Amino acid sequence: MSKPRGLLSLTRILDAPRALVYRAFTNAEDFASWWGPTGNVLPADGLDFDVRAGGHQRWTEVNPSNPDLRVRVTVDLHEVRQGELLDGVMRVNGRLDDGLQPFETRLRVEFHDTPDGRTRLEIRQWIDQTLDAAARQGWSEGLAKLDRTLARLTDGA
Repeated sequence: MSKPRGLLSLTRILDAPRALVYRAFTNAEDFASWWGPTGNVLPADGLDFDVRAGGHQRWTEVNPSNPDLRVRVTVDLHEVRQGELLDGVMRVNGRLDDGLQPFETRLRVEFHDTPDGRTRLEIRQWIDQTLDAAARQGWSEGLAKLDRTLARLTDGA
C-alpha cells in the first residue's frame, strides 16, 4: 500500500535578482553554502551538478556533530528552464536521522521576478505526509541560510 502524498507549497520573496537566486540553486559551490538544515554541510567532493533537462544534481549532507549520518540526495532533472524552473524527482537515501527511511519526492522550484527587482521563489514538493513537518523545518532553515548566501553574493564577497 502506498503512503498518502501531500503537496508542500512554499513561497518566499528573496532580496536578490532572479538570476542570482537561480545561480544559488544551480551552482554547486553556492548551493553548498545554504542547502539543508542548520549544522549540516555539503562536502565539495560529494557535489555533482549537471543542470539541464535530463541532467542531475547530486550531493551528500553531513552533520559534523554526527558524521556517521550521511544523507545522499539525487535530483534527476526532467525540466529545466534557465533562470526560471527546476523540476525533477528527488531521491533521499543513506544513513538518515531520526528514524527516517529513504524516500522519493517530486520537486518543482520556480523563480519569478518581482516589480521591485527581487525574486519570488515558489517551491512545490509532493511528499509523504509524514515527512511534511520535517521538510518544512528543513526548508525554513535552508532558506534562512539562502538569505545570508544571497546577501554575500550580492555584496560580491
